[in-house]
Parts: sequence; structure tokens; C-alpha cells
Amino acid sequence: MGKKLIVTEKPSVAKDYAKILGAKPQGRDYFESDRYLITWAYGHLLTLKLPEDIDPAWRTWQMETLPMIPKQIGLKPLPKTSRQLKLIGNLAKRKDVTGGIIATDSGREGEAVGRYIFEWLKFSKPLERLWISSQTEKAVKTGFAQLKPAKDYENLYQSAVARGKADWLVGLNVTRALTVKYEDNLSAGRVQTPTLNLVHSAQEKSEKFIPTTYYSIDLVHGNETGRLQLKNPQQFTERQQAEDFVKELAGKIGRVTDVSVKEKAVAAPLPYDLTELQQTANSLYQYSAKKTLSIVQSLYETHKIVSYPRTDSKYLPKDVAATMKERLQALAGYDERAKRYLAQGATVRQTAVFNDSKVTDHYALIPTEERPRYEKLSTDESRVYNLIVERFLGLFAEKYVTATTKAQVQVADAVFYFKQEKVLQAGWKAETKETSQSTSKTDWSAIKSVKGDFKINKELTSAPKLATEGTLLAQMEKWNLGTPATRAEIIEKLLKSELMERRGNFLAVTPKGRQLLSLVNPSLASPELTAKWERSLEAIAKGQENPRRFLQGIEADTKRLVAEIKASKETYKDFSLTTKICPECGSQLRERNTKDGKIYICSNSECSYRRRKDPKVSNHRCPQCHKKMEIIDGKNGAFFKCKFCGITEKVPDKQERKKKMTKNEERRLMKQYSQAEDNVESPLAAALKAAMENKD
Repeated sequence: MGKKLIVTEKPSVAKDYAKILGAKPQGRDYFESDRYLITWAYGHLLTLKLPEDIDPAWRTWQMETLPMIPKQIGLKPLPKTSRQLKLIGNLAKRKDVTGGIIATDSGREGEAVGRYIFEWLKFSKPLERLWISSQTEKAVKTGFAQLKPAKDYENLYQSAVARGKADWLVGLNVTRALTVKYEDNLSAGRVQTPTLNLVHSAQEKSEKFIPTTYYSIDLVHGNETGRLQLKNPQQFTERQQAEDFVKELAGKIGRVTDVSVKEKAVAAPLPYDLTELQQTANSLYQYSAKKTLSIVQSLYETHKIVSYPRTDSKYLPKDVAATMKERLQALAGYDERAKRYLAQGATVRQTAVFNDSKVTDHYALIPTEERPRYEKLSTDESRVYNLIVERFLGLFAEKYVTATTKAQVQVADAVFYFKQEKVLQAGWKAETKETSQSTSKTDWSAIKSVKGDFKINKELTSAPKLATEGTLLAQMEKWNLGTPATRAEIIEKLLKSELMERRGNFLAVTPKGRQLLSLVNPSLASPELTAKWERSLEAIAKGQENPRRFLQGIEADTKRLVAEIKASKETYKDFSLTTKICPECGSQLRERNTKDGKIYICSNSECSYRRRKDPKVSNHRCPQCHKKMEIIDGKNGAFFKCKFCGITEKVPDKQERKKKMTKNEERRLMKQYSQAEDNVESPLAAALKAAMENKD
């Protein structure tokens, strides 16, 4: 009987599938059963070739060779994972393998991961696709029972290939052109540059803002206040103006000229897609987009309690309606509302959530039928899971109904508006703090006139805020920059390349980032061009656009962008240059941020000098003050130094570290030798104890 070769995106997923499909481990490389061989990738095992892999003339970064427009880019294995690729190749060649199954993530990038592998192997046997939206045992078994031919996803694959090639053509060419022209590492890209520009736009508005003072006027009646209605709310720029206005109204009776009551029923919000979940987590908990994605990925893969995370839809297909009760039952042991909704028949009241036409590759983020084990969730995982559950439970709740009373009071020619809100039905907001309502007891329908006091308030216009990751994600979604799966990665890349920085929970463009935006082509910095490209990629995925025609357009845009940079008269100032001089060649040193802190590197491209700006802090404690010591690179090697006490110690080499016993090892050894019979201390334990006491 033949076997099918399954390739997953990660080892952990392969392990889960092996357990469900009854496959046993074969060494540490793959699993096998009578029907399947299961192995894995580590994300991408292959990548598009670099320019120097295609043409030796492109090895050197020079303006003469730009733009680089290869006829065929081609793939190459990533060096770190070449062993795994070779293993998959060997399994694919086995005579008992009759077909392959792509079981990578069900999305555009996952499609590229799997298809690149089988394309590289020139796999000629039948190829199928596993496409599932959750990792529960039931979903996996159903998915393998309903495999589809890989060719059904050909358009999605072509969209992924086109995206990769577009990023290669625009990103590599523009980055090289800027770097060569201005002699500094200036990274630009099809998506990252307009994203940086969005942050810059918010920053400019904030920096250019000049706060102004103005005065507002309220009419106070009992414990209620009504605001004076003005065409220009900032009309009174001086307090005297407001006081003069109030003097004219003093002593006059206000007439209640209109009272209206308006009922409003608000249905519960739809479930999250990834982008809105990242926005909410950033707003509530200051999580970065990358952190939220990592957490929800763990809830999906490890705990199997949420559906596929990298989704751009807030809707559910109609066939999911049959599973809603089971999902509610999974939550019943942990949430009283779930029990209550089950007792009411598990009826979904937010019926607009079921809409097949608004579900793309995956439906909204909702809990699976797997019972959550809260004791196994970290604090971060619990927070994100609860956000997803909250939205899900809202689908079963009644609408939130309010009655808003608006009273218009006229004093002479001045009009004041009073507003009351009464909650008629708490509905899905019953468990939240948002149901607070007006404490006013005034029955405006029974009042004809009002004699109240006037109150003058000093107001200050507030500056527009800098972008946060939440607001930036909303802008990226609006302009169709990237996908839910790639937006977190784009933000992190901008931070890593020092074009953008975090200021608390806000984002700001660095001086280097400002320089880049002033040098790069205006059309590339604007989101409109990239939004147009992204719409084309979506059309390719739906089979509505020819990928070859799209790439021809990208090639033309690349030629234009490079020509504009070559012809540019802009000047460049390197903000990373310091006044410090390289001891080896005499050039100025540049300051760079790395994972281990700031470093100095030589600005001369032919010089390799580099050193730390600040010493690295180790986990080694000072024997005197017990604070962490710094590692200093001296002429005779590295040594520990306490910046508080000045004490120095030699950094032990590997052999010395092996010989040295840690405190945990000492305790374990003491415990082991202290467990003598009849509670009598053994001679060896006594000797060891005495030695350690002398040591202290």
C-alpha cells in the first residue's frame, strides 16, 4: 500500500498530526504510519535567489548595474535548514510514496512555504492540500478526509510568488540605489516605506500643533449641564469675551423649546480579525503587534482553543452555525454566560455574523470546540483568549438598547443642549462597565422654562497623538498595506533598521527615517501606489488578474523609481555619525543599535572595526555588593568589572566553567548525601558539609 508524504510548517504541528493520524517517530526527523510519512519545514526552507546568485556583475553594489531586472529569479535553499530540505527530498523519492500533502499554514505565505518545497524537489506525483481553520483533533481529521487537489490553490500560490518577486524587484533595487548614492545603509521597500510615512505623517501633525486656549459656556440646572451651541466652539479666545456674553444672559429665563427621545439598539460587535485583535491588545495591554500574533499563534497551535489567527475576516460561513453550540459548551465550565446562553437554546442573536460572501481564506477568530484549560495558560495568553471569548459570547446576547433624551433650552438668542441617556436593555454590555448611565432625574418633557446658573470653562486644544501600533495597524488596513500575517513583521523590520523607534507605547520616525523619506521617491513613500499593487495581488489570488502582467507593471515601476533616484539632487546627512574616531583607519565611527545594545562601527566600508558603546551587563554577581557585573574587553581578554565597587574578576573559560559547581548543584549534592539510613548523617555528607562551611 502506498503512502502519502505530509509536509507541515513546523515540527510541533507535525507532532500533533502524527498523534492524530497514528504515526510513530522514526528517529528525530519524521513520523510514519501505514498510510503516511509526516515531516516538517522550519517556515521557509527556500528563498528567492539574491542578485549575486543570478549574475556575478550584481555582486558589487554600483549604480551602473541598476536596475536589476532578471528574466528568471529562481529559488535557493536557506543554508541553516538545507539538511531538512534534503531529508524531505529523500522521503519524496521513496518508492512507496504515491503522493504529497501540503499541510503548511492555510494562507498565502503558508502556500508559498509548501509549494516552494515540492517545486524545488520537482515532485511529479499527485499533490493535495490540507486546508483547515483550527488545530483540534476533529478539525484535523475532517481536513484529511476532505483533501483538495493542490491545483485548486494555484491562484493563491501565484499571488504569493508575485508578491515575493515584487518585493525583490522594488526593495532590492531601490535599497541599492539609495545606499550607493548616499553612501549609507538605507533600506526601502514596497510596503515598509509607505508604512514609515504613515508614522511620519502623525508625528508631523503632532510636532506642528500649537495649542490654543479658548472658553466654553455651560448652563447649569440642578446636577445637569447644557453646553452653549456655537458654529465655532473655539469662538471665545479671551475670558472677557465669555464673561461679556454671560452678562447679557444673566437673569433671563431659558425656554425649553424642544425635547426629543431617541431609542437606539446596538448589536454586539462582530468577532475579531487579527488586525483588530492586535489593535485592542495594544490599546489595553500595550502589546506589540508581533507579541499579540505570537500569543494567538500559541493559543491556536499549542492549546488548540482558537481558530486560525492570521485572518482578515470578522464573519463566519453559514456551515459554522452548526458548531456554535459545541463551542459554547466548551466554555460552559468557565463562564456563567455560556451556561445561560446554552439554557436559552444557544441561539445566535447577532445573525449578521454568518455571511459566506465576506469570508475569504479563513473566518473570524473564535474559540474552538476544545475546552480551555486556564491553568495551562500564561497571563498574556489568558488576556488575549478572554478578548476572543468576549466577542464570541456577545453573538448570543441581546442588543444594547438606550433611550437618549435631548433637550434644547433657549436663553435669549443663545441655545444650550442638555443630554440624558438611559439604558433600557444592557444586553451584551451587561458584564461591562460601559453600561453606566446618566444620574439625572430631570423630566424635561414636564418643564417649560429654566432659570439656571452659567459656568465658564477654560479649555485647551489638545495635540494630535503620535501613532501607536494599534492606530498604525488601522491605517495599514485602510491602505491595504501588507496582510494580517505580515503587518507585525513590517513594523518590527522598521524598528530593527532604526528608521522608526518606540517612545513608550507610541511610534516615532528617527532622524535617519526622516532622511530616508526625504530621499526616497514620493510615489513609493505614498500609500496609494502600494495599495494599488496589493489590490492587484488580491485579484491574482481570485483569478481575476494575470500575474505576468502585474510583474511587467512592477518592472516598469522599478525602472522609473531607480531613474528618479539617480537623477535626484537631494543631499544626505548621516545622523548616526559620531565625533569618535576609528583607532584603525582614522574615519568617523557610526552608532548602531543591536540586540545586545549600542555599538560603534567604522564608517569606512573597507574597515571592519567595531566595539561596544557601553559594556555588556552579565548575570555574574559582584562578590561584595552582589550587583550584576559588566564584561570589559581588555588587552589580555575579557574580564568582569563591578561599576559600583570597582572589583574585577577574570571571565572563566569553558573548562573552568565546567569545573565550577553552581549553588543548585551544591544543594542537590547535599540533599543526596544527607539521605542516610535512620536519619544518621553519613561520613561523606558530614565531610561535604564541613568543606562548604569553610568555603563560606
